[in-house]
Amino acid sequence: MTAVPAVDRLLDDGSGRRPRADARRNLERLVVAARQAAAEGGEITAHEIARRAGVGIGTFYRRVGSPEVLLKAVLGEVLEEIVAKGDEGMADPDPWAGFATFALSYIRLRNELCDVNKRLGDVLDHSRAELRDRIQALVERAQRAGVMRADVTWEDVAFLMVAASSTGPHTLGLQAGARQWDRNLQVVLDGLRTPDPGPLPGEPPALAP
Repeated sequence: MTAVPAVDRLLDDGSGRRPRADARRNLERLVVAARQAAAEGGEITAHEIARRAGVGIGTFYRRVGSPEVLLKAVLGEVLEEIVAKGDEGMADPDPWAGFATFALSYIRLRNELCDVNKRLGDVLDHSRAELRDRIQALVERAQRAGVMRADVTWEDVAFLMVAASSTGPHTLGLQAGARQWDRNLQVVLDGLRTPDPGPLPGEPPALAP
């Protein structure tokens, strides 16, 4: 599956006309700004996205019409990126490497996907099935190859990946370390893998200043 960029979704009015270069640049800025706001857990409003993109609010509404139109295009882009990563994982000749690479991409994109979806009022429907299918295929392939423990289900793995990605940056007066979510995932992967664990990335948590 090839992901369709959000900019192309927004520019596709069915006319086949090429947009002006400045219109495309402004849309690209707005898409990047919306994704940054979602990834950081910030406000996802028209004014905040326009501010981050460095364009006026008039330009925002002229180019995308409403925050919901922009966010639906972004949601589709992020979702297709995750599904495409699943396809790439299945194409990897190494079943474990294919699964682990997908898992890392998934936890990096999942919170962004969920924040946009929440802002839109939970519009993910059949798309969830696509994600489930990719996770199931990757897990079962790794298990058939004998590189993932056989006593877990793909549904377990879906929950484990969410657990690795959904922790906050602070807990018990501790500040998350560099690449904390990657470290969380590595511990999960080591619990799933047979037989050798991998090295932990990044730095451990520390007392918050």
